[in-house]
Amino acid sequence: MSPGAAGPATAPELVLPPLPDGIDWSIEIAEARSGRPLAVHRDQAQHRTASIGKVFLLIEACTRIADGRLDPNAPLDVPQEHAVGDSGLLRWLRAPITVGDACLLVAAVSDNLATNALIHLCGLEAVRAVAPRLGLAQTSLWDYIRSAREPGMPWTASFGTAAELGRTMRLLAAGLAVSREVSDMVLGYLAADVDTSLVAGGLNLDALDHVEADDGIVLRHKTGYISILRADVGLAQGPAAAVSYAVLAEWDEAGGDRRIAAEDGMRAIGRAIRAHIRPGP
Repeated sequence: MSPGAAGPATAPELVLPPLPDGIDWSIEIAEARSGRPLAVHRDQAQHRTASIGKVFLLIEACTRIADGRLDPNAPLDVPQEHAVGDSGLLRWLRAPITVGDACLLVAAVSDNLATNALIHLCGLEAVRAVAPRLGLAQTSLWDYIRSAREPGMPWTASFGTAAELGRTMRLLAAGLAVSREVSDMVLGYLAADVDTSLVAGGLNLDALDHVEADDGIVLRHKTGYISILRADVGLAQGPAAAVSYAVLAEWDEAGGDRRIAAEDGMRAIGRAIRAHIRPGP
């Protein structure tokens, strides 16, 4: 995918829809090639980012596949000490999986168990080092996925800003996340993401089959969920333009469950992106 190839060099700014109240929004939408901001709202604010940090794990795993340190066809050990539930399919599968299978499960269904197995294989410190090597200072995958966070554990598995997450997606689009080979491999895995419930929901794509262009739109993205946060970062290319986007919505549990409002607001942002990259019906 080369999102920056589409669209005029001076595309107009993108108008954000009204953002629901009671939610801490952090947004960056920019031209995929130039990085010129199209819509920005508190893009420097740091948030927990739930599963978004798994993108950095994919970058590390794909780097090792590209340079020969990992064989994508090798069986993957799943250490019992890192067993975890919630999102994913691996905990339901009976057959052994390969390293490549695990990368696909992480990208397609945000598989927590496959994530922990890959972190264990690559090493947590190596995974933590990915974001700084990309020039990011406030964004990273920082810990294993855990069923509960006990005292003494890192404060969250993943954190970041919309500005740096948007930049990460543009680095992938430009082939600058380590190399063109690594970037394309990561984007290839992200093409399988089946979660189009957030920003991507406003693009009106086939949730289960959008590897190729769907209604003129190509999407590569990753979502993240925790009880007080929704997040979606990606690249969206249409006939008229191509954008990177990072949208984070966090709220205080004490203020009530803002989940539905956050998800509706994110889909509204997706509709604004669709209108920008694919004008017309």
